[in-house]
Amino acid sequence: FSCEWAAAHFRFHPPHSDLAYALEAGKGGTRAILAAVQAHVITYLLFTRDTAYTHLERLCRVGRWEQEQALATALAETLWAAGGGGRAVVCLITAPITRMPHEGYRANSFTERIWLFEFSEKAATQEFISDHINCFKGEGSHGVILFLYSLLFSRTLER
Repeated sequence: FSCEWAAAHFRFHPPHSDLAYALEAGKGGTRAILAAVQAHVITYLLFTRDTAYTHLERLCRVGRWEQEQALATALAETLWAAGGGGRAVVCLITAPITRMPHEGYRANSFTERIWLFEFSEKAATQEFISDHINCFKGEGSHGVILFLYSLLFSRTLER
């Protein structure tokens, strides 16, 4: 992965600002993934969450907790759709591994640290992502790459 991909994570504009609903997009190929997730974030903020605000106020009056819930919902919805509505796989990264790679395999200190968590219920997927949201939005978390891997494993390589 390029430096842009390695640094990419899900980051919102400051809470309670005019763009509090919007994900910040850097340069590089990650914009397509961010745009797809952004569509689900806006759908959640406008139509799913329960609030007394009008449609436009719903987007501007978003706090940090609501941003995290919107992101968790958006990621879970996307993974669930990729899995065909029957399963979702969430990839997280573990601590560095000190084992030597197999012959013919070039270690990159990232891929070999990925753990897969499989879910057969959408609510469980969303709850797990919500509990581990910093793995996708934290600085240096490789959040967009983890989400891309999650999409691939949810969809399955055969499909």
